[in-house]
Amino acid sequence: MALDPKIKEKIIKKFAVAKGDTGSPEVQVALLTEKIQRLTKHLGDHKKDIHSRRGLLAMVSKRRRLLKYLSEKDKKRLAALKKALKL
Repeated sequence: MALDPKIKEKIIKKFAVAKGDTGSPEVQVALLTEKIQRLTKHLGDHKKDIHSRRGLLAMVSKRRRLLKYLSEKDKKRLAALKKALKL
């Protein structure tokens, strides 16, 4: 399930650390969070979709690793990100 380019651009603008930033942990976590929320809703309707469930678990694991990296690097940035995403 790909994100709509307009939504993706909006998320990138909101969480970018610098102009043109698309790869910072904040942006990656925000995009993963949006994908996770959409996929969770999809799995609520399609309970037997095991392939998507496996993808969801992979995304959650990747987001957890990025959050761990951010906590080791800068706790203030992590706190601000968690507050903005309501994690």
